[in-house]
Amino acid sequence: MTHWIIAPVILPALLAPFIVLAARYHIGIQRVFSVAGVVGLIAIAAGLAWQAADGTVTVYQLGDWAAPFGIVVVGDRLSTMMVLLTSILALFVLLYAIGSGWDDRGRHFHALFQFQLMGILGAFLTGDLFNLFVFFEVLLIASYGLMIHSGGDVRLRAGVQYVLFNLIGSTLFLFALGALYAQTGTLNIADLAERVALIDPADTVGIRMAAALLLLVFAIKAALVPLHFWLPSSYAEAPAPVAALFAIMTKVGAYAIIRVYTMIFPPELDVTAGLHSTWLMPAALISLGIGMVGVLAAKKLDRLVAFSVIGSMGMVMVAISLFTPAGISAALYYIIHSTLAAAALFLIADLVRAGRDNLNLVAMPPVSGAALTSALFFVAAIAMTGLPPLSGFVGKLLILDAGLKSDAAVWVWAVILCSSLVSVVGFARAGSVLFWKAKSVEAEVGAVVAPAPSTLSYVAVGGLIALLVAHTVFAGPVYRYVEATSASLFAPDPYISTVLETPGKLSKPTEDKEEH
Repeated sequence: MTHWIIAPVILPALLAPFIVLAARYHIGIQRVFSVAGVVGLIAIAAGLAWQAADGTVTVYQLGDWAAPFGIVVVGDRLSTMMVLLTSILALFVLLYAIGSGWDDRGRHFHALFQFQLMGILGAFLTGDLFNLFVFFEVLLIASYGLMIHSGGDVRLRAGVQYVLFNLIGSTLFLFALGALYAQTGTLNIADLAERVALIDPADTVGIRMAAALLLLVFAIKAALVPLHFWLPSSYAEAPAPVAALFAIMTKVGAYAIIRVYTMIFPPELDVTAGLHSTWLMPAALISLGIGMVGVLAAKKLDRLVAFSVIGSMGMVMVAISLFTPAGISAALYYIIHSTLAAAALFLIADLVRAGRDNLNLVAMPPVSGAALTSALFFVAAIAMTGLPPLSGFVGKLLILDAGLKSDAAVWVWAVILCSSLVSVVGFARAGSVLFWKAKSVEAEVGAVVAPAPSTLSYVAVGGLIALLVAHTVFAGPVYRYVEATSASLFAPDPYISTVLETPGKLSKPTEDKEEH
């Protein structure tokens, strides 16, 4: 049994208390260990993703207790891909926090950052629904601490709102788990996939309730309309590096929907037939529309970026709601794109904030480093709005193509195309006001010119932009990987058999390897 699969959870779990106990008064030492830990996570995640690329499913049993009785951590294509994406994002966010000095504006930033990574990575790797709940709570507690980092009444109010909404989701999650356990006697994902399919259709009230509640819980995490109210203020008021890291947190909800509703409650299951297709598609389309209208109506740059996150999650959920291999493939490709683009935009908003009194979309004197900042904003805006040639355009084409065979194809095409136009107008308005019109505004005599952002801050943002470009250039190999990932989700027998029949070993399905 390989121990590497548990390392992405254990490493930040050990680093966080070490930083608190041994380096709480030494910001330099905290930075060194935090960056070294994230670099180590990237190396481990890359190795796990490489191992899973051929269809290998890795299982780790905590305490050497076999599933479904013990806690298991499972690494397949989907989970390792999300772990790698999170680890890479964390490195650039951390570099920006160090370069901008955000990490030194409050207490325990690096410890909370590591706990946050532990929660997110654990949620991706767990093979048990109850432990998914546990990791949700870990990342919720850590994210609240990060959100109110450096203090402020506005930030505190936004943090309280964020916690309240997510506590409601946690309560519903517990109700759903209780209903599932009462009906099946297990919460192991692989075991549930087998037992739910065997339940008598006349005795499925608890299963139906659990399926509906879980969809509601994951929709809250994914900020899907009408459960999105917590996101705009929470993300806009959070410190920029925190908001950038939060770009992956809505994807945890999307990941959970993909995992649970392709394995435990697949589309062909009569018990929950139509549940996700009936409710998820309309909510996703409305989320996409509201998000992009919010981009157009936003009066501050940080709220504009927050609404673009809602719109991008709507786009992801449109693809997921198709529940076809093509739809899930398109969603996974777009998840990578939207995570990088949203994180870059939050950091760019902070670069703008560094040279202005506020982020209001009104003309003000030019800020230090405006030329480079405006260029980064221009590229990130192109990516987020889905204009060619960047990965947003490729992702939208994939989603449109996947939606052609859907009964709601007309609605999918109409909403995506119209919302794309609205988002282009919104971002163009913001960019012209912030950078172009600023040239015509005279600076006040004797005004103090803010220093230009640090080189490390620009390196962090530039790294995210470079990843977006790479995601475009290597769209072919990336899509082949997510296509194979999607195919394995709709043929979960290797996952189930590895977890339940050959615990603690590696599974390399011959058919899967030959096909992909």
